[in-house]
Amino acid sequence: MTNTASTLRTAVPLDELIAATRELRIGGHWERATRLLDSAEATDPRSRARLALAAAEVALESDWFRGTALAEPRLAAAEEFVEVLITSLDGKPADEAHPDIRWDLDFLRLRHGYLGQVRVDGAFRVGPDGKDPDAPAALRTHAERLRGQAPDDVRRGWAEMYLGLVADNLFAERDIAPGHYEAALRAGEAGEAGGTAEAGATGETGGSHDSGDDLLVREALRHLGDHDHDHGDHARARERWSRATELGARAGTVPGTLSQQLLLAVLARDAGDEAGAVALVREIARWAGAIGAVTTEAQARGFLAGVDPTAPPAPAESGS
Repeated sequence: MTNTASTLRTAVPLDELIAATRELRIGGHWERATRLLDSAEATDPRSRARLALAAAEVALESDWFRGTALAEPRLAAAEEFVEVLITSLDGKPADEAHPDIRWDLDFLRLRHGYLGQVRVDGAFRVGPDGKDPDAPAALRTHAERLRGQAPDDVRRGWAEMYLGLVADNLFAERDIAPGHYEAALRAGEAGEAGGTAEAGATGETGGSHDSGDDLLVREALRHLGDHDHDHGDHARARERWSRATELGARAGTVPGTLSQQLLLAVLARDAGDEAGAVALVREIARWAGAIGAVTTEAQARGFLAGVDPTAPPAPAESGS
């Protein structure tokens, strides 16, 4: 594993390189993470595949937070590298066929498909109305397959997380989603995996590989708190959302922590502290804009204009 810069070559352990780009990615430094990955050279198929997957994940999160359209070609490149890896292992025992890499690629495809359903014409739009009903159904089937094929508990937890997101934000099945979030929460808190595939809030963050998964716990708490809030249990929502904010900050997710603080501002507004809520959200908008997280900035400005970012999607009208 080498990193080239001008005429210099420096040997860097692949795990350390990917860990560094992960921290850059979740910290909102998507361009720097991409440049670092693109500057790396690897000599074996598995390392090339891992680099390509890491680059695809950076692109996917850039698409989510910055409104770019970078993920599709990166995913296509990752698929080519993974196919080369699998071909090189043809005939070897199943435990040498790297099911984790194949699962991670398939999970990135799920996340990309989900993003395409909740981001319509550049705007966040949840619920089934006006959408092809076959697409959400295909995503649900995809997530169910990933749950069944997950090589460890934490990856299974991420599949559960997306089953909840699909139920909540694409089908408007508010009664079904919390069960998936609870399963995701248990998986994240157990932390038995040798790897994780982190994902995000309304599709917000994407996958790292460490034992335990604060980001999975954070994501589950975000959405469970949303249901608590809708049911009028603001104390429980605050408890979950405050813990989610802490976990996100500990994990280093800058844009994710900003979006989580927006939920705390919702509670301040609910409690009648409009001045406090507005002061916090003005800072969220300013900080999000400073790092290029345009989607978070837009949500914050919507809040300042009176939009409730926690409003649930409307169920599809009968016959639609």
